[in-house]
Amino acid sequence: MPPRKAPPTKPVQLLERFHNVGEAAVRMGFKTQAEHDAGSTKGERWLRDGANRPEDGSKGTPFPHVRMNGCLMFSDSDLAEIAEMHRNAPTQGARRGTRRRPARTAA
Repeated sequence: MPPRKAPPTKPVQLLERFHNVGEAAVRMGFKTQAEHDAGSTKGERWLRDGANRPEDGSKGTPFPHVRMNGCLMFSDSDLAEIAEMHRNAPTQGARRGTRRRPARTAA
């Protein structure tokens, strides 16, 4: 009897873990799990706004994300990429020249 050949091995595809916006904010460190359980929305708007940026890049590069059944979801690798995009980013107040002059009043 000839030796039996082993079936060809297929690469094992691991399913990545996905998080909704609230869980993603906890993973990114914007809020704690206790704050999430209490209903806090810290950091969620920033993630939503970043994911919903125009594809043409006119308002910045959109955050990597997926939509599953109409829900915005972020994988662990998506969150790592977002963190890398915003590593050492200037704060909002650090921008120069964005202040407007006060309106002139009629004398």
